[in-house]
Order: sequence, then structure tokens, then C-alpha cells
Amino acid sequence: MLSVRSRRAALAVVAAAGLFGTVVVPTAAQAADAGAKRHKTVNLQLLAINDFHGNLEPPAGSSGTIKEIDPATGQVVSTPAGGVEYLAGALREARVAADDSITVAAGDLVGASPLTSALFHDEPTIEAMDMLGLDVSSVGNHEFDQGSAELLRKQDGGCHPKDGCYEDGRTFKGANFNYLSANVTDEKTGKTLLPPYWVTKSQGVKVGFIGVTLEGTPNIVTAEGVKGLKFANEVTTINKYAAELKAKGVNSIVALIHEGGYPASSTYNYDCGPAGQGISGPIVDIAKRIDPSVGAIVTGHTHNAYACTIPDPNGVPRSVTSAASFGRLFTEINMKLDKTTGEIVRPSVKAENHVVRRTIEKAPDLTQLVEHYQKLAAPLANRPVGYIASDINGRGSSDLEKPLGDLIADAQQDQLSAADKGGAQVAFMNPGGIRSDLVYKAAGSEGDGVVTYGKAFTVQPFTNMMQIKTLTGAQLVQLLQQQVSGGNAAAPKILQVSSNLHYTLDMRKAGADRVVVDSIRLNGAAIDPAGKYRVAANEFLAAGGDGFPAFAAGTDKLVGASDLDVFTAYLTAHSSAASPLKAPAQDRIKVVGPGTDVD
Repeated sequence: MLSVRSRRAALAVVAAAGLFGTVVVPTAAQAADAGAKRHKTVNLQLLAINDFHGNLEPPAGSSGTIKEIDPATGQVVSTPAGGVEYLAGALREARVAADDSITVAAGDLVGASPLTSALFHDEPTIEAMDMLGLDVSSVGNHEFDQGSAELLRKQDGGCHPKDGCYEDGRTFKGANFNYLSANVTDEKTGKTLLPPYWVTKSQGVKVGFIGVTLEGTPNIVTAEGVKGLKFANEVTTINKYAAELKAKGVNSIVALIHEGGYPASSTYNYDCGPAGQGISGPIVDIAKRIDPSVGAIVTGHTHNAYACTIPDPNGVPRSVTSAASFGRLFTEINMKLDKTTGEIVRPSVKAENHVVRRTIEKAPDLTQLVEHYQKLAAPLANRPVGYIASDINGRGSSDLEKPLGDLIADAQQDQLSAADKGGAQVAFMNPGGIRSDLVYKAAGSEGDGVVTYGKAFTVQPFTNMMQIKTLTGAQLVQLLQQQVSGGNAAAPKILQVSSNLHYTLDMRKAGADRVVVDSIRLNGAAIDPAGKYRVAANEFLAAGGDGFPAFAAGTDKLVGASDLDVFTAYLTAHSSAASPLKAPAQDRIKVVGPGTDVD
């Protein structure tokens, strides 16, 4: 119920607008905003990014575009976007008019990165984030790709323990920005791996940032990467530390969460509609349960773009945002801070995504950084490894069976089929491990259709070792069913398969029944439940990652070359300038009913 003072303040706003003569009942948000004007407020701008993944250079193919509505035609178009030189320029321009500005991120700044960053263990990206003015970031699952010790090195600095320093007289200094891992603790000590929160002041008002990654990180990272760590629930953790911050007199609180949602629209500035009804996925339930003292939520992980409001536990709208991925967008969040209460004035929070267009002026210092590491990487990056006749889409395909996924699985089965290399009879590739498209257009001087080592690396950046295991026919069927059941029931993960495996996926059904067992054929023959089959997959999948325990049950393991080496060897052996590879036909998985783009 509104107090007399709040009601009078709200009516004063109405009167000033010249609206008397009509009985106007202010909304709760209007009344709260009017009431807040009794207190002095200050303006704060947050600039947010997420899922940068070491994309220093402008990403190629679909990874380097953003969907937006063309104002002239009303049609959805794809606009080139991204590149750290443009991102830095856009952020600096956005800060000019702000009273105060803080730049934040929601994880996966590094990992699964193109060669220019990954070849140097993502040190170039850490340097770039410092140069463009990042202040604080949550960790994401990919921050753990190389293990916790390497993550701590990225924060604290020092030369790589195996590869050393990359240039004489130059030691990696580590990140000036603050990495947060509130829900990641050491199994032995119970202490957080990195600080749970970071507190700063904006014009005299304390502002706290709590950073978490998704609780399910161990399911999507190699076991070695998360060894010795525990990952707690996102909501429980944020609420715990929000209470701790409030006890310390910090009442303006923002959550940085490496978990996200799936908006109904693919356009970059989608607002999710009334009460957040146009967004689904884990972040919806998380946002609805986070304590109301948290004034805004910045998210990531799903690589989607949205600027939504989702009701908090009291039913009050709260800003929840995501800036897609690869530095193609940034989110501008403007808010007022109440100097009396120290709180974020919730009705004042306004969020909007901005495209990092390649038409703006580049930041020259970032150009210098990128060119420096490009020069160091060039001898390896520019080496030709194969030829293609057209684009072969991975990330750019919305189909369950992706052309580039087919090609990768074919490469793995072909290169590992010899008896001394494992005798692989069939190969599987996880869709989330396909990080880009193979783009026909030249990126530099290599020529159209030439696949360089750098391009291949961008597609397969993890350099996971390949494994070949023996599975029974029954386990092989289980494996296919686990794509759409168990941990993958809500968000199916459709494996990419080599050309000798065919089956039907009926999306009209539920769970494991979506896999039509009688339709499964390997080399034209039905699967024998008691038979034994040699199956190839990268070490992440082979260990049961992404919700595939059937892989982990395999026996007679043989470790092969890395997935990248297998891929490049296949490209070299099966393509030439005169006979480039064509995109596979996508005829291995027959999908009945509605398809879903899963990642």
C-alpha cells in the first residue's frame, strides 16, 4: 500500500505533466520512482559483454554477424559485427556521456578461442580485456578448459609452466580486472577459488558484483579441467553473498551469471515481451528465485542476445540481459543509485544491446595488439591444410544435423579406422565443440576456398585427444537415446555422425522414444544389441561429457591423435585446389516433426 508521502509525490509528477482533470492512479513503479526523487540519486552506466571466447579478430561466417531488423524494409538482416578493435572503440564512445561507468562480463572471455589468442594460452585476450577497460567478470565454464591452476595464472600472471614466456624480456602480467567465482570452491579447503564478489564505489555509493558460473560446469568441461573443485547452485550462492554484502552496507548489488536463456526472437534487441514471457531456459527460474536485493542480472553462456525483465520473487520486474557472443554486441545498462539507501532504484534500470558495427573507428592500441600477435602466429596460422568448394556451416547451421558436423565425424572415422589407429567403425562429434563455420572467402592472402591451419583451429580449438572405445550394440543405442533423454531431455544435444550411420529422430515424441530404434543402420545393417562396435569420439565425449554416460562405459580404450590433427589430416588427404571438398548432404539423421537448434 502506498504511503501518503509516496502518493503525494506520485501525484505531483502527474500534475507537472498537466494531466489533472482525469483521475490517475500511479503504478507501483511510478510511485517508487517518484518516491526515490525525495532522495538524491546518482547515475551509473554498466557496459556488459559475455562469451568473448578470444575473438580478437573480426569473427568470420555466421559467427561474425548479428541479426537485426532493417528499418527500411522491416526484414531481418545479418549485419557484420565484432572484432576487439571495434568493441574497444564502441565501449569508449559509450562511456563519454556517462557520469560514471563500470564494464562487466559474464564469463567465457577465454577458451575455445581462435588461434591468434589460443596459441598463446589466451594471454592476448586478457591483455585486450584490460586495454578496453574491463573491471570485473564472473568465470564461465570455458575458464576451466585448462584447469584451475591456469585460470589462477590468468588472474595473477606469470609465464606458462610448460611453454614459458613467448617473448624475451616480456612476462605475462595477468588480469587487472577481477575474476569472480562465488560458487566454485576447493574440495579440500571449502574456500572459493577466486573471490565471490567485488565491491567498488560509484560517486560515493558502494556497488557490489557477485559472479557465478553455471552449476553444471563439470558436465561440459573435461574432468581434468575441474579436478578438485565443487560447483554450487547459482541461486543459493548469489542469495548467500547478497546477504553478506548487505550486512557490510553494500545495498547496490549486481549478479554476473554464466548461465542464460533462449529468447523467442533472434534479433539482437529483443525485449522478451511482457513479464519476460518471450524467454525460456535455465535463467528464467534462476532470475525468479534470486533475492530482490539484487538490482540487475547480467548473463551469458547461451550466446543469445536479449534485454529482458523477469519478475523477482516479489513479482517486481528486474533487468536480465545478455550480449550474444564473440564481442558482436555490448549491453548498456543505465541506472540510478539512491545515495540515502545505497540501493539501485529498480524502476530506473534501463538496458539496451548495441551492435559492434565494423563501420566505426577502430581503437588503434587494440589494432596494434592484434597485429602483434598475428605476426607471431602467422607461420603456423597461414599454412594451407585443405580446400573447400563453398561455405561448410557449423555454427551457422540451425539444423540438427550440421554440414560441418558431418565433415568432422567423417574425418574422425576415416583417420581412425585403421586397426593400428583404433579400428573405428563409427564416429560421433558433439555439436557444442564445433566453434565456427568453414568459410570459403579468404580471410587474408591465402585465396578463396583455401582452408588454413588457423581456420581449421577456429573450428576445432580444444585440441582434445581422440579416443576409440568398444561399445556393445545396446550401449550404442543408449548413446543415441541419451541425446534426447536424461540430462539432455529438456535441451537435446544431437551428436553429429559419420556417413555410415543412419537413423530417424521423431521430435513429436518424448525422451528416449524420439530415437526410432528400428531405423538405426550402421553400414546398412541393423544394430546387434550383443555385438561389439569400435566407436571414435574426442576425449570430452568419450569420458561421458555433455550427458552421455554410455560413452564412459566403453572398454578397450585407445588414445589417438588430437581432434584438430585428425581434422587437418583428413582435409589434406581428401581435398586439393583442383578437387575441393563439398558440403556433406545432411542425409544421415532423418528428423520427423519440429526441429530444434541445440548448442
